Amino acid sequence: MERILVIGANGQIGSELVEALAAKHGAENVIAADIAPRSLFGALSYETVDVLDKERVVQIVERYGVTQVYQLAALLSVTGEQAPLKAWTLNMNGLLNILELARERGQAGKPLKVFWPSSIAAFGPHTPAVDTPQLAVMDPTTIYGISKQAGERLCEYYFSKFGVDVRSIRYPGIISYKSPPGGGTTDYAIAIFHAAKRHERYACFLGPETTLPMIYMPDAIRATIELMDAPAEQIRVRSAYNVAGLSFNPRELAQAIKKRVPGFEIAYQPDHRQAIADTWPHSLDDTYARADWGWQAAIGLDRLVEDMLAHIEAPALHHAA
Repeated sequence: MERILVIGANGQIGSELVEALAAKHGAENVIAADIAPRSLFGALSYETVDVLDKERVVQIVERYGVTQVYQLAALLSVTGEQAPLKAWTLNMNGLLNILELARERGQAGKPLKVFWPSSIAAFGPHTPAVDTPQLAVMDPTTIYGISKQAGERLCEYYFSKFGVDVRSIRYPGIISYKSPPGGGTTDYAIAIFHAAKRHERYACFLGPETTLPMIYMPDAIRATIELMDAPAEQIRVRSAYNVAGLSFNPRELAQAIKKRVPGFEIAYQPDHRQAIADTWPHSLDDTYARADWGWQAAIGLDRLVEDMLAHIEAPALHHAA
């Protein structure tokens, strides 16, 4: 029986991952954890923890008999640029704490399987932008991307040096209706739907032709769990796997929304986030993930748009008394 700890459970990925893991393994076997004093999404078991406090993490792992840890706590690309030292400390030391814990438990005969998310931010301006290969030049330009590239190297090191069963995905931009944008460069692809449901003109902080890899949350969660469920001997990549969902730009997304929300308008006002997006891939080659553990994206643009518009609530109308 697996006992699973999700650190960063109040975040965009964590909130939905806890729900999916609870459905698969039983809610009593999934422990949600975050720095906040309570679960924002009604997790059955919740612990307040700062991933930088290794002793506290150890206490939780031992108390619950944890066999898997998903370490999701991080500062993302935009928020990271506002506080680079804080981002580096959280992103790197948080990962190191979990890898060290897994190493120690492995040596004690209590193996701990680890998931840690990487990102397309680990790539950079000299990475091939179209069908970015699994193995490519990686010269990230943000502290977030630098921490992800360094984290990938740490994951591979802890696997090859100490046998830690650590697995990772280079997530594209993740789109979800269940949680608000969390400070990422691809957040426009969530905010645009909220504007459409409010019947407001959307001011996009990226230019109309800025094509980026994206993935809808159900596919992202499925990819994560499928990777963690795959037999260890099938996992050839111990840095992080490319996982492709779909690719589009703001103009294409706006056109897809207009088909379903007549009169929707978009304006383009690129800001500092444009420079970040310009260093990221347009599309990903996920041949390794397909071959090693059978990954296959299921959700395209039309289904994504329909589902987002169906689930994002329109604001309530307020009538004067």
